[in-house]
Amino acid sequence: MALTDVEKNFIVNYSQQLLQQDLLTNQLFGASRVGQDLRSMVLGEAVKAKTFTNPFEQAISGSLRADADSTRQAGRNVGEAASMMGVAKNAMADIVDSLEAMEKIIEDIEAGDLDASSSVVQADYNALKDKITGTISSTDFNGIYMLDSSQWGTDQISAGGQVYIQSSTNGGFNISFHAVDAGSSSVNWSDLSGAALDGSLATQKSYVDNLKSFSSTVEDMYESKTDTLESQKIQLEGQAQLLDQAVQYRMPSSPDYSLEKLLADLIARNTGGVIDTNG
Repeated sequence: MALTDVEKNFIVNYSQQLLQQDLLTNQLFGASRVGQDLRSMVLGEAVKAKTFTNPFEQAISGSLRADADSTRQAGRNVGEAASMMGVAKNAMADIVDSLEAMEKIIEDIEAGDLDASSSVVQADYNALKDKITGTISSTDFNGIYMLDSSQWGTDQISAGGQVYIQSSTNGGFNISFHAVDAGSSSVNWSDLSGAALDGSLATQKSYVDNLKSFSSTVEDMYESKTDTLESQKIQLEGQAQLLDQAVQYRMPSSPDYSLEKLLADLIARNTGGVIDTNG
């Protein structure tokens, strides 16, 4: 009796299913390592199944770890910038203190408590000036001189007093310093003179007032920049901590990805689970 087209189609489809099942069985339960692990699992043999890593989780976790490391390094760089600015700020505070001491000498001379022609008084005045210029020329952070423009124009600090800070994998920003060695726009440190106290006291007083105002302004700017950089450092450290937490969330509870878990995930992915987590 001749077969109908429906019967022929049924036989062909069924034979293909049998063939596919036979190929799958031969592949899984042959002499391969996968077949050995499957037999161990099914037959209950006391052989530890081979474990695998989840490549997807490892890739994501690796990327997050790299982001955390780069963010943490950026935080360290910004922290160094804050420290550098803080050193400059403290140096300017010392300069302001010295100028206030010079101002006190002038006030004592005006009050008649000190003699402007005294060599001791003049020497004390000059010593304070020398202390200021010494502070300017020696203030540095790891070889970067922040106040003395005559020492600028290196690989670390530009001729304009800018230092580049790498704050991300793709770039960064510059922090800027002021050239303090030349004094203010109208008064140089060399204009301060102990000998000039005798006869030019009013002029010396105006010089000290001018330089004190200039130095205080620079100190305030450095203090504000230090606070800003410290805040940025804290933010970057917080971002790195969040990325560290994300790495922990992405990593499986166990670093080993067993064959049983692999098969279970494959079955769940193709057949669905008791709870639809995609809804």
